[in-house]
Amino acid sequence: MNDKNLLLPVEECSLSRRSLLRQCGTGLGVLGLVGLLGDDGLLQTAQAGANPMMPRPTHFPGTAKRVIHLFMNGGPSHVDTFDPKTALQKYDGKKLPLDLRTERKTGAAMASPFKFKKYGECGLEVSELFQKTAEHIDDIAVIRSMYADAPNHEPSLRLMNCGESRLVRPSMGSWVTYGMGTENQNLPGFVALCPNGYPTVGTQNWQTAFLPGVFQGTHVDTRHQDVKKLIENIVNPHTSYEQQKQQLEALKKLNAMHLDQRGPDPALNARIQSYELAYRMQMEATDAFDVSREPKHVLEAYGEGVQARQILIARRLVERGVRYVQVWHDKGQPWDNHDDLEVNHRRLAGQCDQAIDALLNDLKKSGLLEDTLVIWGGEFGRTPVVEMPTKGSNAGKINGRDHNHYGFTVWMAGGGVKGGQAYGATDEFGFKAVENRMHVHDLHATILKLLGFDHKRLTYRHAGRDFRLTDVHGEIHEGLIA
Repeated sequence: MNDKNLLLPVEECSLSRRSLLRQCGTGLGVLGLVGLLGDDGLLQTAQAGANPMMPRPTHFPGTAKRVIHLFMNGGPSHVDTFDPKTALQKYDGKKLPLDLRTERKTGAAMASPFKFKKYGECGLEVSELFQKTAEHIDDIAVIRSMYADAPNHEPSLRLMNCGESRLVRPSMGSWVTYGMGTENQNLPGFVALCPNGYPTVGTQNWQTAFLPGVFQGTHVDTRHQDVKKLIENIVNPHTSYEQQKQQLEALKKLNAMHLDQRGPDPALNARIQSYELAYRMQMEATDAFDVSREPKHVLEAYGEGVQARQILIARRLVERGVRYVQVWHDKGQPWDNHDDLEVNHRRLAGQCDQAIDALLNDLKKSGLLEDTLVIWGGEFGRTPVVEMPTKGSNAGKINGRDHNHYGFTVWMAGGGVKGGQAYGATDEFGFKAVENRMHVHDLHATILKLLGFDHKRLTYRHAGRDFRLTDVHGEIHEGLIA
């Protein structure tokens, strides 16, 4: 353990490090000490032995206090959702007059099968796929100039969620909870809602990597409606709440003895913390995840189905103080429509458009949208030309689009974002970002700025160097900030 990450300098402590840890919450104190201090002294105000998930001050006052990340895994087509291109209508079925480097074999231009319409006072055009979400366009900043590093799902998912496409790095949700803590100690600070299993690259998307394990995302399979299935083992059928408390106290003492013998162990401490959180969650989690407690008119506003339910759960979680909620569309990569794009995109958008509308309405009515950052997007976009598959289950179906990391769309709303604007642009066909180009590192830097962090100073020392979410890159795009 590097002394640079200690909360208090060792030479200022009258107790030995091991004795201090033992006396700070029977061994749990190490979680409050390990890895919580950067060069800037961000967390010097915390007390020795404090719960590492307690709320903490940021570098400067941020406009956002929490995040809901609506993740359309698989890569939604920007030219069919939030980035209309009239030139594709003109060249439909014809070869485009530009050099296209695509992952798979592609052919002529493919006009969007969806109609676009202007919305709000800003007059931005949005596809019929998201006509209900579009009612909030004056609160939304549509970033049309995103770009990433690779056209493959695995590296692009890791880049978007962890800031690194190849190596194991902490996820954005882990960095945020590492820096800010969370407002409710009876619920996880970072929750990943994904029905039916895991997305591509699985738990790497919400991993903590070398950060202390307490900051890792908690996966919840939202296909289940029964809270006891939604959160496995949330209720102990054999032991009363008071008896569990006594057992936990005994376990803490045994773990303290174990730590005293072998010294600090981050993995063991993360496990201890998870046991305590599970104990505290028994009361509050059953309420937070039970959408049946919502009034009928609220349930009707969000609509039916898994997407409606999990987006409603996301709202209920941030209302209860959860810091970071990521909402995945489904396992695998459902938006990866290499064929039958019109049918599949219409189906997928139809599953979430109404619920996103209801979410933004609720956040705005309650005043939470002012300091809740809502993000929508996938790991990349799709090509303006048709894919021509020659093998596999989609062979011969010339009605989809290939991956496109050169230019795609992400939008943000609330949390200090300057809404009612299209920020940046792709070329006239929607292939490549050309104006106010925004790399994923830039997006992360801007998100951290909204949350109150200098992305260059939110660091963690590991393996002899200071790591950060944006690695050695990232530029803040001030034009997105109100």
